[in-house]
Amino acid sequence: MIPAYRDRYNADFTEEKYKSFLEDLNREAGYHIDFRIAESPIFVPRDFRNKLLEAAGEILSTVTAPEYFSRSDAAIPPKLRVPNEHARPTTIAIDLAVCKNEAGELLPQLIEMQAFPSLFCYQHWMAGMYRRHFTVPDEVTHLLSGLTESSYINLLKKWIIADEDPEQVVLMEIEPEKQKTRVDFELTKQYLGIEYVCVSKVIREGEKLFYKKDGKKIPIRRIYNRVIFDEFLKRTDLSCQFHLTEDVNVDWVSHPNWFFRISKFSLPFINSRYVPGTYFLNELKEIPTDLENYVLKPLFSFAGAGVHFDVTKEIVDGIKDRSNYILQRKVNYEPVLRAADEGMVKTEIRLLFLWLRDDKQPKPVISVIRLSRGKMIGVDFNKNKTWVGGSVGFFEE
Repeated sequence: MIPAYRDRYNADFTEEKYKSFLEDLNREAGYHIDFRIAESPIFVPRDFRNKLLEAAGEILSTVTAPEYFSRSDAAIPPKLRVPNEHARPTTIAIDLAVCKNEAGELLPQLIEMQAFPSLFCYQHWMAGMYRRHFTVPDEVTHLLSGLTESSYINLLKKWIIADEDPEQVVLMEIEPEKQKTRVDFELTKQYLGIEYVCVSKVIREGEKLFYKKDGKKIPIRRIYNRVIFDEFLKRTDLSCQFHLTEDVNVDWVSHPNWFFRISKFSLPFINSRYVPGTYFLNELKEIPTDLENYVLKPLFSFAGAGVHFDVTKEIVDGIKDRSNYILQRKVNYEPVLRAADEGMVKTEIRLLFLWLRDDKQPKPVISVIRLSRGKMIGVDFNKNKTWVGGSVGFFEE
């Protein structure tokens, strides 16, 4: 979106550089990364960066307000409520589509949000790899809030490890070595010195938790939780001593209850020009006649599972548990990235926030970018396409 930087990048881009880039990524990761990595980062001009932050500020003012906390109690399924909840989320991700308003101005639009960790270490590493292989100007940065490489890593340590021994802090996931995001777990271990463990390997003794390392039983004091309840409940084949809803003597880096509180459940409560009209399906007195202009989403699915992009009355009528669905007005992604082949690419920007104890409000720290040439953002809509997939945002300072 910064024409001079885009022109220079595209002029210098070659398929050989891209191939070398991917080989370098896989070599440093130690295995083949199992998702598509885009040929290019995006360059975000200062004025649009400010719009992104303004949009996020309006959204956060609603979901971090005390009155929303009481409203969001209804979002937590009683059987999945976890004890020892924090009074506020420690991280929030806000997904914003790059769109265009009626006046022809670029305007971010909220797609989804979640109070759940994302690719904090992977995105930082990826930014350096783009700089190593391609033409990225010194005038742009992938970090926000004035952070530097060292202060960013120190901030992650303060958030995830706090005052504990890193050996007693674990990243917990379901079979982490099999997850597509394993590279982020590996990098978290590298940057922060903490282990990643499968929830099925966590040992419970009364109110205490442990994991095994080099044959020794190590106490767990803090859990950097990456377990999605949706996936956990489906894995009936896992034999676990510890279930997330049990009252144990451990501190959560990202408390599981906030996964429900700040989620698609939040969208109908937010009134902003940056948020398309969103409604709880069970609260609609009349179903819109122009359903082709809406997306139907289950509240607590992950990675697009159960989402209907081509909504019909028959689909809506077939929904039994309407309280667990929202109807969201579609947004039109504006293709803003010009690929080297002159084709245009759509962009979605996920802003990642941290909210540490001493901070008055959440702090934007880094972004996750997804590029698409398909009907929608997502793997299923971008098969056999180029200049799509995961990427990095470089922001004009």
